[in-house]
Amino acid sequence: QVQLAESGGGLVQAGGSLLLSCAASGRTFSSYAMGWFRQAPGKEREFVAAISWSGAITYSPDSVKGRFTISRDNGKNTVYLQMNSLKPEDTAVYYCAANSNGYGSRRSAEYEYWGQGTQVTVSS
Repeated sequence: QVQLAESGGGLVQAGGSLLLSCAASGRTFSSYAMGWFRQAPGKEREFVAAISWSGAITYSPDSVKGRFTISRDNGKNTVYLQMNSLKPEDTAVYYCAANSNGYGSRRSAEYEYWGQGTQVTVSS
């Protein structure tokens, strides 16, 4: 069992930055791949970034590539999402999720555990 708690969301102007954190409980955190997803009102949940259990493999869609960076600290049971050059279309609730296959996935259905989400609002 893994419990996840996101933090770091808020209101920021376009072009600004935010650092999201996701703290995980459980001693097996380091064996899980982690992902970030987002969901805007009226839209489907969207893949943002994923990182393998060791941190050696990361991937993200073109919509955030070069602006968002995912990282993890297994010693602190925490995964991060550094978001730079934010745009109004990045406004959404951001969720972190854990995937026991260790290598991650772009598909939300493959993640077993989810946090409650943190709101990110980017004003123009």
